[in-house]
Amino acid sequence: MRAIDWALLSTFLPLATALLLVLVSPLRRTGLGAGLVSVVSAVATFVGAVMVLASRFGAEAGVVHRTIQWLPHSALGGVAHGRGAIELGVHVDGISATMLVVVTFVALCVQVFSIGYMAEEPKADFGRYFTWQSLFLFAMNSLVIAPNLLQLFLGWELVGLVSYLLIGYWWKKPSAARAALKAFWITKFADMGLLAGLIVLFLATGTFDWTVTTAAAGTVTLLLFVAVMGKSAQFPLHIWLPDAMEGPTPVSALLHAATMVAAGVFLVVRAFPLFEQAPNTLTVMAYVGSFTALFAAVVAVVQTDIKKVLAYSTCSQLGYMVCALGAGSQAAGFFHLTTHAFFKALLFLAAGSLIHGVHSNELSHMGGLLKKMKVTSGAFIIGSLALAGVPGLAGFFSKDLILEEVLHRGLWAPLGALLVAAFLTAFYMGRVMWVALLGEPSEHAKHAHESGPSMLAPLIGLSVLAIGVGYFGGTLSGLYGEPVHFHLSAIGIVATVLGLSGLGISYWMFGAPQGGKAILEAFAPVGRLARSGAVNGFFAWSYRSVMTRVAAAIGWFDRYVIDGLINGIAYGTLEAGSRLRVIQTGRVQDYVYVVVAAMLLIGLYGAFWGR
Repeated sequence: MRAIDWALLSTFLPLATALLLVLVSPLRRTGLGAGLVSVVSAVATFVGAVMVLASRFGAEAGVVHRTIQWLPHSALGGVAHGRGAIELGVHVDGISATMLVVVTFVALCVQVFSIGYMAEEPKADFGRYFTWQSLFLFAMNSLVIAPNLLQLFLGWELVGLVSYLLIGYWWKKPSAARAALKAFWITKFADMGLLAGLIVLFLATGTFDWTVTTAAAGTVTLLLFVAVMGKSAQFPLHIWLPDAMEGPTPVSALLHAATMVAAGVFLVVRAFPLFEQAPNTLTVMAYVGSFTALFAAVVAVVQTDIKKVLAYSTCSQLGYMVCALGAGSQAAGFFHLTTHAFFKALLFLAAGSLIHGVHSNELSHMGGLLKKMKVTSGAFIIGSLALAGVPGLAGFFSKDLILEEVLHRGLWAPLGALLVAAFLTAFYMGRVMWVALLGEPSEHAKHAHESGPSMLAPLIGLSVLAIGVGYFGGTLSGLYGEPVHFHLSAIGIVATVLGLSGLGISYWMFGAPQGGKAILEAFAPVGRLARSGAVNGFFAWSYRSVMTRVAAAIGWFDRYVIDGLINGIAYGTLEAGSRLRVIQTGRVQDYVYVVVAAMLLIGLYGAFWGR
């Protein structure tokens, strides 16, 4: 089979699986049967993605681009672009091949983990869960292989819809239903930027290609970045992501590791030829990304829910990626997306295993779990150290590359923010490790036990990648078209020292008896501010005090001006018709008189004024 065939298999097999589970309701309602069908499909999908990646090193190493005409139209492209239709198809290069492997492997791990984690769910709900999992995988893969921005937009919107369904899986729980709606509407608000960007791009170029050269690149890329801010949770549109933790923990791993939130970063990577034409947009991205990295890291420090810590950590790491792309390095941003996908999926699934053991998300309900859950705890430690940027693990390589690129561009303020965020990342992950794994056991933790094989197997696989994938950075970056060579620079040494210091200080404050108690008390006001939800409060105030009033004004204008004008014209037409109706007598004699009179008038006009 060719690379394009494997890509199509990886994309449409999950769709076929989802349709099978929808149409064959007895299979879906068996629960475990639906789960096994979905997992087998995910295995085949991952194999197809691996074959696509393998083709990058073989005879099909070039770009594979195959499209068909979808919407023919004479106005599309015309003479300038030689096109007369909007196209759908497949685009396979190093970027899409790598992303396919990342997405399918994480999705496979999540589905295998879910077999054990969701085992106590009602059978019908269990089947519904795996139906949505398969549909989500189709949506994400269709986005990845898109040959143009319009098809990417279609996959982007479907990803948002299925994410809403997965976040709200426990829809009878009010907080889960609200979280799903919040995620949906915040991202839909941001998606208007992507839609507007596509319109501007089409009007300027007659195409939806991301490789075109256009004077409108600045406008287009700024609009696209608005959508990126929503999907990839950049400040201030990050507020949906922590609330999305109301969904099942495997869903959190799927959405917040390699898939939904990474879609925004992938959009920038995919459309990087457009972004390179807009240096001002790149500068905005660098500053927004670095601020998000720092802000989210500060908030993560004071969270007491283990999933909320990881959620804000995801915001922070996405900020790193966006800042790297803003610094002009496609390879650095995309490589961190790759490494982060593995160690963050590992962290979420390991956290799910810990939660499964103590039946609580709260760190205060954990403690001493290293002794009772050795495999899970070991996996969580590996993920935490990779996230903290400890040398030798995956996160170290990609973070170092980002910091070097930001330094090379002379972006001093973003560089400072990223360095502080690096320290805080190590600090808050150290806090979680010391409290949850080594702290004094709580009543909940006393009854904890290790998870089953279906939950541990994905942790082992992801742990291997969280350790080793960083060593393949040179090879992977070559696939992106921007080869890099890793070396430990001065900025890398500084970041490493900061990370190790964060781990050490977190141990002194949370691991050693009574250590750092005075510092904790001194920073209590910062904690209260971070937990206050000021950004959420601002959005709520904006909605109640600004948006509702603007909407009311627009509604009044629409009702009384626009509708009034249309209704007035309609009333005038009806009134004129009713008044003219009296001349329609229905008698032939009257119509003959009118015709004769008209002929006489025409004749008189011709005799006296027509000369």
